[in-house]
This record gives sequence, structure tokens and C-alpha cells, in this order.
Amino acid sequence: MQSFDSSSSSTLNAEMLIDGKAEGPVLFADTALSFWGGVDPETGIVIDQAHPLHGRSIAGAILAIPGGRGSCTGSAVLMQLIANGKAPAGLVFCQREEILTLGVIVAEEMYGLSIPVSVVEPERFAALADTERVRLVKEEDASPVETLHLTDHDRHLLSPEVPKATQVAMRIVIRMAGLLNAERLIDIRQVHVDGCIYTGPVSLDFAEKLAAWGGRVAVPTSLNAISVDQQRWREQGTDPTLSKAASALGDAYVRMGATPTFTCAPYQLESRPAEGEDIAWAESNAVVYANSVLGARTMKYPDFLDICIALTGRAPLAGCHLDENRKAGLVIDVHCPDGIDDSFWPLLGYRIGTLAPNIVPAIAGLEATTPTADDLKAFGAAFATTSAAPMFHIVGVTPEAPTLGEAASRPDLPHLSVTASDLSAVWNGFNPTLGDTVDLVALGNPHFSFEECKALAALCRGRVKHPDVALTLTVSRSTYDRIVEAGIYAELEAFGATFVRDACWCTVMQPIVPPAARLILTNSGKYAHYGPGLSGKQVRFAALSACVEAAVSGRSPAAPPRWLAH
Repeated sequence: MQSFDSSSSSTLNAEMLIDGKAEGPVLFADTALSFWGGVDPETGIVIDQAHPLHGRSIAGAILAIPGGRGSCTGSAVLMQLIANGKAPAGLVFCQREEILTLGVIVAEEMYGLSIPVSVVEPERFAALADTERVRLVKEEDASPVETLHLTDHDRHLLSPEVPKATQVAMRIVIRMAGLLNAERLIDIRQVHVDGCIYTGPVSLDFAEKLAAWGGRVAVPTSLNAISVDQQRWREQGTDPTLSKAASALGDAYVRMGATPTFTCAPYQLESRPAEGEDIAWAESNAVVYANSVLGARTMKYPDFLDICIALTGRAPLAGCHLDENRKAGLVIDVHCPDGIDDSFWPLLGYRIGTLAPNIVPAIAGLEATTPTADDLKAFGAAFATTSAAPMFHIVGVTPEAPTLGEAASRPDLPHLSVTASDLSAVWNGFNPTLGDTVDLVALGNPHFSFEECKALAALCRGRVKHPDVALTLTVSRSTYDRIVEAGIYAELEAFGATFVRDACWCTVMQPIVPPAARLILTNSGKYAHYGPGLSGKQVRFAALSACVEAAVSGRSPAAPPRWLAH
């Protein structure tokens, strides 16, 4: 722990989610932060260009933020920061937070490293904006309340009769259950692991330790997109050191019995869960889609907790596993413009996420629309980028919201609204300049579906790609096989499109993102947000048809979409 002169520090008594004492300069923001795509795991510098702390270092500071948001991989990034000595001295939230806190729990369990994590009331949190230095200590009367009941089977999973990996995983599950004030654990039907994304040596070491300790999944387990196309990284020319490490990380999870699906869109697989099933999915967009669109039940599980649940088959009865936590606490009335195209859904999801940063919203006003599965995918991914909420309801569209009354937690919920001008502001934020030269069109964040590949082929048919523009899609292995069989792959390849399997745009390496490229165009609200920080490039946003136009002309859109300009 970094030491500081305490002579000028004020003392903050706080409820400790992770015990410890810390002292240092306060780094405050009233905006939640996703550590994945928001903080460089090697340096501790905030790289999210849309965040108030952009360019600042969190290392050694008392970082005061409302909570985490966005990617479930934030836990892995924080653990890497702790290992690198670039973590904050302590964390202060104004609400209970699971993703970042779990990263500290795993660092303690696996490596004996820790930082204190605390939560204070919103009023005391807001006062930190005017505080220069803080000494963080535990409230004297903040004793933990033991509420968790363990079954004989749960105790067995802690015993020497099971592999060490299972014991460690069960300890982590139980600690998270305590953090969530869960009364018991439940059986899980399937798991989707997001922790297979390479964030640094610690993420690989964690997985290889579990595999070496006899870890074996107890339930069907799929794997998220990894950081490399396992079968083609050599011909793609990605960094061999990082590519080997990323591939080895995926292999470690496969050795534990997980299926090498390597997709950030597990809802596109035949194994997607049914309505009402208790599952444990990580990856922020997948969690939101599972809860909201499929009606399955999962919390927004952090990286590392996902594999722990897979190894034990047990998870805390908390969050969206409980009926009462699936109800909306806010209504957002949408004034839907006429003639919308596919760009409407990510813009709307992004905006609604900012209005509901940590609360489940019910969205009204879209009853006359007929969003496709891919529209809802794009909406959910953008929503999960700006909100920490694990789900949403769209009245008349999603399964638990046939009416507003059935989706709402009570009849007198507060109402907010979204207008075309609000969506125009989001579009302008993604597109501060117009008509720029495009070097790369990046599609597939989350992974492109079979239907999207089919639609893209139709848009490209009979046209010629600009020789100076790269058009690259990231897809899952299963989608890739389907488009090859259907002839779509050959059609897109003839146009000049290239494909990356296993990885997606939040994980790809150079030269898939060409080093000399200056500007990337995407149809993903998620990548429009994370892309600048992850790639170091300018990123612009447009509808799929406009992305094809840019691939042909070499220029980004010169105006907003027609539906937004009216």
C-alpha cells in the first residue's frame, strides 16, 4: 500500500465491502466508470474519452466514483492493476458494486493482494468532490451480518474431498453471496464465461492455476470472444507474444470443460436459455439480452466469478434471479421519429443507459415498432455501455413487459423522456465531424449474426469496395460456418470483406486495426464508445447501409440519417 503524509487528510468512516485502510489524494467523478475499455491495465490511466477523468491516473489515489458500469471484464482489469502496482489506494462508491469488488476478492483469494473497497451514502459521497485527501477507515458499527445458509452439498464443495480449484471457486462464490446479502445459493443451468478475455498475465495465470488445480465445469459452459482468432492469428500478423497468451487463456478454459464457442453473443447459439431459467452469464451485452429479451435470469456476473460458478454449479440467490429485482423502477417515454433505420436502436440504448445508470427502466412509446433480434442486440449492447443495470423492459416488445403495469415495480414510477433531439445529441457526440476519410469499417460488436451477414451481402451486391478502405467483420465460429455453407461468405469476400473469428472489436489487435488507420466507422454504439480508447483511433458511427456507402466511397456520412434530420 502506498503511504502518504496524513497531516492534511480528513477521515472518511465508511462501510467496507473489502476491509482495509487507505489514505491518499481523492480522485472524484460523479460518472460511473467501466474499467474495461476505460482504464489501461498496465498504466492506470483512464482511457475512456467520454469520461470526466480521461487522461488521469488512478494509481495510488482514493478513487471515488458512483460505481462501475459497462463491461464485466472490469474485475479482471482491476486485478491486473493491483498486480502491477497501478491500482487505486482505495475505492469509494455511493452504492454497492459487484464487478470491481469481485476483482479485489479474487486478488485476495489467489494472490494475497488487496485494496479496501467501501460504500458511503450519496450525500457523503458528493462531499468528496471538494475533498483533497482522505484517510479511509471502517465504520465502528458496520459489522457484517451473516445471512447465508449453506446446504450439505455447499459445504462439501468447500471440503478437501473436492479439487482445490472447486474449493477456491466456492470460497469466492460465498464471499460474493455475502456481499449481496444472499440468504442461500441456487443451482445454475448454464454459464457463459467472459473471463477468457486476455487482460494481462494475471488473467492467464488465474485460469491456468484453476486448470492445474483440477478445475472442471459442473454445468454446460460457453466461452466469450477472446482476444485472438485462434486458427488464423499468424496469417493475420497479430503480435505473437500476445496472441499466444490470449490463445493459451482460451485453451485453459477449454481444459476445464468449457465449449470453445468464443462469442460475445451467446444468445445466437442453439444452447441459448429458455425464459425463466437461472443462468450465470457474464459479458455485459449478453447479460442484458438474456434477462431482457430471452427472459432468462442472470445477474451481471463479473469476470472470474463466472468460472467459479461454472466449477461449482452454484450462485447467489440475488439480483435478477429474484422477481422483485426484475421490475422497472423508472419509466422512459420515447418519442419515436418516423422512418427510423437500424441506427435508431443503438442511439436509443446509449441514451437510455445514461438516464438509467443503475436502475431497470421500462421504455414506453415503442409499441408500434417491430425490432428484430439484431435491433435488440444493438440496443442492449449500447444500453449496457452506459448503464450498470442488468436489464430493461420495452413495453409491448420484451417478454416481461406486455403492459407497463406488468413491468413496473409500482404504479407511480417517475417518468423521463427521450426525443429526437436527445438522439441527435448522441449521434453528434459519436460524429463530431462529418465526411471524413474512412480507413476501416468495423462491424460485429457484438458479433455479427447470420441475418446481419445476409443483409450486408445484399447491400454490397453489385458494388465495388474502395481500395483504401478495409471492411472487417467479427463473427463467432458457428456463424462463420453458417455463412460459408450459405454462400454468403464467398459473396462478401468477393466484395473485399475480411473476417475475424473468436475475437470481437473490443479485443482485436493490430494489424486487424491497421496501425496507419486514422478513422474507423462502425454501426455499433458500444464500439463507438469504447473504440477510441481501445484503438487509439477516431471512431464514427452510422447505420449499416451508411457503413457500406463509406466502404464504397471512402468517406464517412456527410449528414445525420434522414429520420434524425426531420
